[in-house]
Amino acid sequence: MENLLNIFIKSIFVENMIFAFFLGMCSFLAVSKSVKTAMGLGIAVVFVLIITVPLNFIVEKYILKKGALIWLGESFADVDLSFLTFMIFIAFIAAMTQLVEMIVEKFSPALYNSLGIFLPLIAVNCAILGASLFMQEREYANVLEAGVFGLGSGIGWLLAITGIAAIREKLKYSNVPDPLKGLGITFILTGLMAMAFMGFMGISL
Repeated sequence: MENLLNIFIKSIFVENMIFAFFLGMCSFLAVSKSVKTAMGLGIAVVFVLIITVPLNFIVEKYILKKGALIWLGESFADVDLSFLTFMIFIAFIAAMTQLVEMIVEKFSPALYNSLGIFLPLIAVNCAILGASLFMQEREYANVLEAGVFGLGSGIGWLLAITGIAAIREKLKYSNVPDPLKGLGITFILTGLMAMAFMGFMGISL
């Protein structure tokens, strides 16, 4: 249980996809103009991550890794399908993104319209693929650990985009120098928030 909590806390604060690895920056910068829109996209990212990371863990462990197909018989012991990793991971991510897009369009047309092209672009959000690749690299012991990591990564991304969106909404009433308006001040704020999140590196569970 302690290990799961450690993975969860680290994936949100210490190894935040935005502030530690700067993954998913395109949609982070483009959709963070309002809290409502940022929250909607963030929840969609959480949903995709919490499904795709454990799913990709299962696929890698029982199909893609060398020797993973031994459950089919001894003759498959030397089969190595790891060269298909990127293709399979992206296929599952694209499928989940399509599902999210259909759900949002049906139940929240206003949010669907405000997200625009960035909703289907979750499929190519590098934070989504990055989470699956980090899961693979860290060799989590079971699907529960992978799921907790996916959930934490999604919440961390949600926290980052809603935080910057809240600040950008307040900046509308601030006297920002003309050369820094828009993306300029947003990049500066992102760097400052990343430095602030570095303070969580001292967390020890």
